[in-house]
Amino acid sequence: MKVSVITLGCKVNQYESQAMLNEMAAAGYTASDETAGCDVVVVNSCTVTAMSDRKVRQAVRRARRENPRAVVVLTGCMPQAFPDEAEALREADVVLGNSNRSSLLRDIREFLVTRRRVIDIAPHTAVFEPMHVDRFYERTRAFLKIEDGCNRFCSYCIIPYARGRVRSKPLDDLKGELAEIAAHGYREVVLTGINLSAYGQEIGLTLCDAVETACAQEGILRVRLGSLEPEQLDAEAIGRLCLQKKLCPQFHLSLQSGCDATLKRMNRHYTTDEYRTIVKNLRSVFPNAAITTDIMVGFPGETEEEFARSLAFEKEIGFAKVHVFLYSRRPGTRAAQATGQVPPQVGEERSRRMIAAARRTRLDFFRRQTGRTEPVLFERECGPGVYEGYTENYTPVHMASGENLSGKIIPVKISEALPDYCIGEPQV
Repeated sequence: MKVSVITLGCKVNQYESQAMLNEMAAAGYTASDETAGCDVVVVNSCTVTAMSDRKVRQAVRRARRENPRAVVVLTGCMPQAFPDEAEALREADVVLGNSNRSSLLRDIREFLVTRRRVIDIAPHTAVFEPMHVDRFYERTRAFLKIEDGCNRFCSYCIIPYARGRVRSKPLDDLKGELAEIAAHGYREVVLTGINLSAYGQEIGLTLCDAVETACAQEGILRVRLGSLEPEQLDAEAIGRLCLQKKLCPQFHLSLQSGCDATLKRMNRHYTTDEYRTIVKNLRSVFPNAAITTDIMVGFPGETEEEFARSLAFEKEIGFAKVHVFLYSRRPGTRAAQATGQVPPQVGEERSRRMIAAARRTRLDFFRRQTGRTEPVLFERECGPGVYEGYTENYTPVHMASGENLSGKIIPVKISEALPDYCIGEPQV
């Protein structure tokens, strides 16, 4: 039987999709990149915004339309946070929550036997759900989920309801998964989580313990971190992290706003001064570090003056990359009921201005990379005879080559900066 998984959302979802694929492959299913002609189609959902839910509904309905006889499974964050809405999607034969994906095969078998819909949404538990991935289809780096859940309750965010409270992968499980990933030839691993910075807080560990464990794995040459909440990176943690030579100097520190008043309404747990200090500390011990981030515009109550402060802060920090997104109301969150909702046209105009500023700081960062020779992990052929890869600080590099560079780490001299990537030349 053929199975296809449609993944919507973050790197944690990508890891979980791969874990489901691997489990189904072990049970005799054949993984397919195409949904057409599959016996089972799994939609792994995201629910971070109302638009995310819309995409989920479209994906489920398209899967049913293209595969009228297949078993269509809806799983992930949407069913967990909004079970009634998920159950109302009659095109899904199996509706499975976030906390019990180990039931996937059993639920599919039950539907095949009874031909009755299976609704299986279990409450969150305090234990990290065991999941295991030793290989990733079509990837040169491995994602490894080490943390789930979030205790923060930012005023705009539904994720604590979709993911539950913080829980972490035990170090022994992490060591075993790292060893298998290395044995399959992966040289870079990306540690991911819903609130990655909170790793280990409920079991007496810290993110530094996970990083040190990953860096100690023979065969793994690079360790990269997913998105981080900045306030967890105190001077002591940064001091431990900088001792790990395999740790890539790229830190995605979620900012959301460069205005303290806006941050307070968002229920973020830091100020711009604290954020600025963390960036300074990172750059002092990680030479040529890339600091990337997320910035939200149009949050309820955001004035033009507050936006201007956020815009100025983006320029001051000089981010290597910024994901700019316009606030959208998320039912079930406090911000959705807040006064001072910003008119859409105002938010869109601010988004355009922030994106333009972010493009300038990104190009400035690329220009600072020119003349440097850096090891690049090449991932794919992006054009005839041209390969795309990434430096340790995640600078995208394109380089022409007569041989297949995919999966190789080689020294490259960066010769030119373009708006979206740099040009590299072989180091001779």
